[in-house]
Amino acid sequence: MIYLDNAATTRVKEEVIEAMMPYFCDKFYNPSSVYSPSRDVTKDINLAREVIANSIGACASEIYFTSGGSEADNWAIKGIALSRKDKGRHIITSKIEHHAVLETCKQLESLGFEVTYLNVDSEGLVNLEELENSIREDTILVSIMFANNEIGVIEPIKKIGEVCHKYNVLFHTDAVQAYGNLDINVNDMNIDLLSTSAHKLHGPKGIGFLYIKKGVLISTLISGGNQERAKRAGTTNTPLIIGFAKAVELKLKNMAANNEYVLNLRNHLVDRVIKEIPYVRINGSMDYRLPGNINFSFRFIEGEGMLLKLDMANICASSGSACTSGSLDPSHVLLAIGLPHEIAHGSLRISLNEENTYEEIDYTVDMLVKIIKELRNMSPIYEDFVKKEGNINV
Repeated sequence: MIYLDNAATTRVKEEVIEAMMPYFCDKFYNPSSVYSPSRDVTKDINLAREVIANSIGACASEIYFTSGGSEADNWAIKGIALSRKDKGRHIITSKIEHHAVLETCKQLESLGFEVTYLNVDSEGLVNLEELENSIREDTILVSIMFANNEIGVIEPIKKIGEVCHKYNVLFHTDAVQAYGNLDINVNDMNIDLLSTSAHKLHGPKGIGFLYIKKGVLISTLISGGNQERAKRAGTTNTPLIIGFAKAVELKLKNMAANNEYVLNLRNHLVDRVIKEIPYVRINGSMDYRLPGNINFSFRFIEGEGMLLKLDMANICASSGSACTSGSLDPSHVLLAIGLPHEIAHGSLRISLNEENTYEEIDYTVDMLVKIIKELRNMSPIYEDFVKKEGNINV
């Protein structure tokens, strides 16, 4: 099986599993208890928190563990909205955010908050002037993702933070796709809140964190106990926290070399696809993009048929976010960058990491050439187009 969907999730590294195992059996103690074995576990958690804090230039006291990126997004946006509602009820986000952000904003709209959804250009980038013009006296939060999960576009995060702080507005970024793939320093980049998840960087599913800058007041999302310094209730998930820290340690240690390899691998994929498959376009900026992400749109085909045929060839890929798989609607991200429905429906997201090989890429392109040809030969729209246009490549 060739796995090319690392934006959806990643394989857990053996070293991460080994790091977690003792905390299921030998060190199973609840860190909230007072006896010495529990205190030893607490020390291990504190060390893990330090590793993660250092990875973004934060203090350990600013890291709060969650069940993943979706919870962290929900907490950041709802928590700030509830804690600052007396100062204002206006929130700004973008039209290409992850659904964990968009659905949270919709929920807040039903509670009387007002949300501005910024446009993006044809490459997927937020316009800083539009952002600044959208800020009002009652704006309490701006939430713009660090890097898009579908088209891999990296937003100008530092400049967005500068605009927000110019008007004393808090800035949250969903960094689920960026974390572990890009250098992040929350202080240098003017970030007040940052959310991420472990399973995107070879860590376990079910664990993430929310960075909350010291001094930022935020309401509690999950109540019940005094865990996470009385900010997030729930029994501390020790094994997953330890695994998260180990995954971060491994990822950051080799990030530069891995990114160079993955970028070359992606460029090889792009070169072959562009040369060998006609009527294809790349979605999103190639200048500001995650190394391992590429998003194609193939004209005259349906993405679902392409994915099923790839699956039959033992290739795992996607048409967009894993959170919307099964939906018949075209990607909201692709529509936001200006693609018509019929082209957005023929999209393919391939997301690579350091475990992928050139042999896998070559096999995938070979299969794509065959699959796209087969699907187009069954398309009456393509047949009419060929009769009209001949062999002209557009």
